Amino acid sequence: MTNCDCRRVCKSSGSVYKMCDQISDAVLDAYLAQDPDSKVACECVSKTGMILLCGEVTSKAVVDLQKVVRDTVKSIGYDDSSKGFDYKTCNVLVSLQPQCSEISDCVFEGRDMEDIGAGDQGLMFGYATDETEECMPLTILLAHKLNAKMKELSKTGVCPWILPDSKTQVTVEYRDNMGAVEPLRVHTLVISVQHSPDITLADIRHSLMEKVVKAVIPAKYLDDKTIYHLLPSGKFLAGGPQGDAGLTGRKIIVDTYGGWGGHGGGAFSGKDYSKVDRSGAYAARWVAKSLVKAKLCRRVLVQISYAIGISHPLSVSVFHYGTSTRDEDELLEIVKNNFDLRPGVIVKELELKKPIYQKTACYGHFGREEFPWEKPKMLIF
Repeated sequence: MTNCDCRRVCKSSGSVYKMCDQISDAVLDAYLAQDPDSKVACECVSKTGMILLCGEVTSKAVVDLQKVVRDTVKSIGYDDSSKGFDYKTCNVLVSLQPQCSEISDCVFEGRDMEDIGAGDQGLMFGYATDETEECMPLTILLAHKLNAKMKELSKTGVCPWILPDSKTQVTVEYRDNMGAVEPLRVHTLVISVQHSPDITLADIRHSLMEKVVKAVIPAKYLDDKTIYHLLPSGKFLAGGPQGDAGLTGRKIIVDTYGGWGGHGGGAFSGKDYSKVDRSGAYAARWVAKSLVKAKLCRRVLVQISYAIGISHPLSVSVFHYGTSTRDEDELLEIVKNNFDLRPGVIVKELELKKPIYQKTACYGHFGREEFPWEKPKMLIF
């Protein structure tokens, strides 16, 4: 039996970076809601009392960006200066300009919708594993669920001392079974959460254990050797933009697979489907999950690469970690026969012109059934 410790980090929607991701995707959604053909690449920068939008937008839509930003910050929970940030009084700066014509010309000019080019070059990865029903690594799945639970406890008033910024980290001990990975136990849990000053450290740790950890982590994964670091800093009063500068796209591993598989380096939030950093990664996950759900392999990594202005992928690769009875060339042929990975086809099949993106920007882009790329395709082979 081979065991390995795997540390995976996930930050909640309230962390300063994820706040920026949510704002960027809220802007994207606002444009798509009025004009589904909007071309958006919106970055967000934040610091104490300030939000800056910068990037490129070409759209027929007329969007009240001040309202979009402030409504998003409010929904995250920064609604009073005592929390370090207030949606009512923060300064919102906007520096958005039209998309560069050189890009739009080579991607869209004179092309049918299905044959539009990729909006940039790069490589994207999709990963899937049978260790959970969602085909996600248990580490990142638990990290997201811990953060979601803290948000729920704060919103419902059960734990009113929980403020918007929170971070979790989960270490799971695995067994390698012929290339497949099987979780055995949770080795270590880390939870850091911004809190109001009127609660003791002992009360915080007790609540996190009883109302968060035990409510989220299945008992079979916890034992008397599990290590808990609950608010290890001792206090966490200054959170969000007050405690740290924020920028869209700084949590790409949290957004994907927690370090499992691979990552091409491109962020998702604030980008429309023509940016294959996003649509290509969604398609790669769709392919990977479809292969696992079809029981063609127990674990798989799919890599796709594109060039700007070229519609068809430059390459598609499949790695099954030795968990398939078929070789990788056979799996690749099945992928080619079942998926058209041109951006103009991906957008149609996964309905990527809809304003669905803000909810992707917290608790991960993968492993959640409400997203089209999480619905496995019935494969013909």
